[in-house]
Amino acid sequence: MIIRISDDALARALGADAIAAAFAKKGHEVQRTSSWGMHWLEPLVEVDGKGFGPATLADVDAILDGSSAKAIGVIADHPFIAGQERLTFRRAGRTRPTSLEDYEATGGWAGLRRARQIGSEAIVEEVLQSGLRGRGGAGFPAGIKWRTVMQAVAPQKYIVCNADEGDSGTFADRMLMEGDPYALIEGLAIAGEAVGANQGYIYCRSEYPDAIAKLNEALRLCRDIIAPFRCEVRMGAGAYVCGEETSLLNSLEGRRGEVRAKPPLPALEGLFGRPTVVNNVLTLAAVPHILSEGGAAAYDGLGMGRSKGTMPIQLAGNIKHGGLYEAAFGITLDDLINTIGGGTESGRPVKAVQVGGPLGAYLHPDQFDIRFDYEEYTKADALIGHGGITVFDDTADMGAMARFAMEFCAAESCGKCTPCRIGSTRGVELIDRIRAGGRQRDRLELTPQMHNARKDGGRGQDQEIALLTDLCETMKFGSLCALGGFTPYPVMSALQHWPEDFTGPPEQPAARVLDTSNA
Repeated sequence: MIIRISDDALARALGADAIAAAFAKKGHEVQRTSSWGMHWLEPLVEVDGKGFGPATLADVDAILDGSSAKAIGVIADHPFIAGQERLTFRRAGRTRPTSLEDYEATGGWAGLRRARQIGSEAIVEEVLQSGLRGRGGAGFPAGIKWRTVMQAVAPQKYIVCNADEGDSGTFADRMLMEGDPYALIEGLAIAGEAVGANQGYIYCRSEYPDAIAKLNEALRLCRDIIAPFRCEVRMGAGAYVCGEETSLLNSLEGRRGEVRAKPPLPALEGLFGRPTVVNNVLTLAAVPHILSEGGAAAYDGLGMGRSKGTMPIQLAGNIKHGGLYEAAFGITLDDLINTIGGGTESGRPVKAVQVGGPLGAYLHPDQFDIRFDYEEYTKADALIGHGGITVFDDTADMGAMARFAMEFCAAESCGKCTPCRIGSTRGVELIDRIRAGGRQRDRLELTPQMHNARKDGGRGQDQEIALLTDLCETMKFGSLCALGGFTPYPVMSALQHWPEDFTGPPEQPAARVLDTSNA
């Protein structure tokens, strides 16, 4: 009997290695595969296409004799899987990560072979036709970036993959690098073919040791297939700001990871001053499908408006069915959270959802009809970002969450620009004063007029809120990069939808101890 168990980092963290060893000890062949993305069921054991999970060592015998109460039926037929439109993650759960045999058998390298046949300009035209936009946050059309680098005249060009996935609630990059590394490598090689670059780099954060090991093994095995294109993995040191492309390029060059002023654009003066394509993992991994026969037109036919193709959406936080769900653009938050995600794990009402990582806006349940579309999110003063969704129930303190956004920015700022470096620190102080002011008013039962007239720095709570709003406006439009520019999104959305959380709960007066030592 063949037993299939994921060797994804999440499954391994939950005991998958010990379970795999237990099956092997009983004489069964165990294959370690990529993850299906049904994270709430990990470790997920697959036997003849049927799943059992979340499995423990105590479940091994029951799984083997078919009596396990953790059976979920045929995995591919499960509603969470069957309802998806899997293109980027079409091999998820189905192949062994570094098996060249598995990759070839599932259409691997077909896109690269075709790219070499049709040539540079045709490749770029197909990427443009597909409507593929950067999946790292900004949503910039990939084909335009590639065309700019293709048309640049230079003795050397580079392809850089931004794999510095640092947003809270995101794990799609890690899953793909660990589960389907050849798809990313093929995308890099196709990009090199398109723009005339023979060298690529994958900049991966040090917190992803499994992904780094898989990528290095895959590059070793496919070196001859992608030649003359060469590719190397470079490890970052965990700086959040290095997810910004120019900070990443500085780090790759061995310099301090801080933002560069633009222009010049990296497409013209990027790595080592040469024209450089910088795309993230999901963008490059979508390319092999697009370059397959008819792939560009099919990709363009999915989605809505200018948001084409599919988006690997990551469901995390307080949610019952957490995991990866790939769907065409246009799906609503209500479907994702309540139908697909099953609501909160705690069983309490959803209070807020943050989309796009720690710098994304907090969306109120009244907004759950919003569709996954770059333009719709922009109209709602929100971000799709990397497609991570983090769910909070009604116990969440949104004032504290807004404070965290400013605190996070202060800790992660590279310090290059004043609005980000100083503004985030002042933002933490402002939110603290606003929340302390609300508690003070509750405790002393002051009228709003009395509260606003208090002599705490000469400003009352209303004036502090106005100052916070002004500060956020300055950061949004004055910061050099998205770290400072996007921090106002969670702050202002929390203030708009949950203003009561900024007053804070009434504090209990502390017991007063009379000091008589000097009496």
